[in-house]
Amino acid sequence: MRTMNSILPSKRLILAYVFDWIVIAGIAAVGAGWNNITPFHRPFSLLDLSISYPYEKHETIPTWLLVVVSLVIPAAIIFLVCLLFVPGPTASRGTPKSAIWRRKIWELNAGWMGLALSLATAFMLTQGSKLLFGKPRPDFLSRCQPNPNAIRRYDVSTMGIEFDPLWVLATSKVCQQRDMDILQDGFKSFPSGHSSFSWAGLLYLTLFLSSKFAVAIPFLPPRPFSTNPLHTSATAPSNLNPAKYRTNTTNTSTGTNTGLLPTHAAKADAILPVMHGATEGEPIVPIRNQAAAPPVYTLLLILVPLCAALYISSTRYTDYRHHGFDIITGALLGIVCAWFSFRWYHLPIARGAGWAWGPRSYERAWGIGVGRGGYVGVEGWGTRRVPTGLEDGKGNVDDEELGRNSIPTNGERSRGGDNAV
Repeated sequence: MRTMNSILPSKRLILAYVFDWIVIAGIAAVGAGWNNITPFHRPFSLLDLSISYPYEKHETIPTWLLVVVSLVIPAAIIFLVCLLFVPGPTASRGTPKSAIWRRKIWELNAGWMGLALSLATAFMLTQGSKLLFGKPRPDFLSRCQPNPNAIRRYDVSTMGIEFDPLWVLATSKVCQQRDMDILQDGFKSFPSGHSSFSWAGLLYLTLFLSSKFAVAIPFLPPRPFSTNPLHTSATAPSNLNPAKYRTNTTNTSTGTNTGLLPTHAAKADAILPVMHGATEGEPIVPIRNQAAAPPVYTLLLILVPLCAALYISSTRYTDYRHHGFDIITGALLGIVCAWFSFRWYHLPIARGAGWAWGPRSYERAWGIGVGRGGYVGVEGWGTRRVPTGLEDGKGNVDDEELGRNSIPTNGERSRGGDNAV
């Protein structure tokens, strides 16, 4: 008899995630469509030195190379990591290959969806912002090729021509540039698209690698207050077996202080130390040994993508394409999109054991209504199969009864670190 989580994914669930991909592609398409809209033309001064830099035709990081570094390479790395390192050492040798490949495919899908969502969102928001603000680039006057004799006709300032004929704000109508693509692009300085796109892709890759290889600052989860010296001792063994050691407490039968004494007799009268997550018979781990720093070489997984994003951002300043504030804002936009998209599909790095969130369940694949606390349900990720005896006379199912009598959901399994999707 097949269990609810052992069958293949239902068409309903597959179509739901296909639609998710379509929505992500739609977000990117909106950003691409906005690229063809004329931006707002902010008035400018011919004496403004901040927009008087030369126009460099050859960029250090052209758009095609930006796509390769921020999209193609991260997608390839995610593919290799999921192919070679998932599901990891937690999978026993007897695990069916179908379960292993199911986990690989799901982790790859979640990894790629997060990357696509990050880049698509950053792209759309950046392109939309460029249209709204219409800020001139540092090389704008070189693009514009203004006609000084037309200043009087297109002056929009309140300074007055008598002060200085050029000390005014003019509109783009004074420009003699015949290539409209070059001119329109001159009003798209804020925010930096290269910065937002590179940080959205490369920071997401950093978070993904940090998750899969446990590269994180040591984390100590909250725990109940305790005065047990074994918890904070600097000399106690790393793992104390509570069956062999008693705490520095009073024997409930004799009234004597037992201290830290080994015992091989009956331990029913001893009050054993209790730690966060520990039960009788489990090792007692002192607080100092509940986390450790990862190997330093693993920082390369973080530094290489981050340094690449930083370099790409810097070239937009040296190529006179963006002002400093434009680059910083673009980078922050990409950072927010990367973090949001990663957490949308993945568990926290410090506590998630490198796993992505499990898929939505069958009945909740397209959404949930009021009264349901999440997108996972007891029917799992395949076609709904109700345990015998939970239907009423009309063939309906009591959700509360179903929750009490069914096997763990896919979300619970994924958080527990097993191989089920």
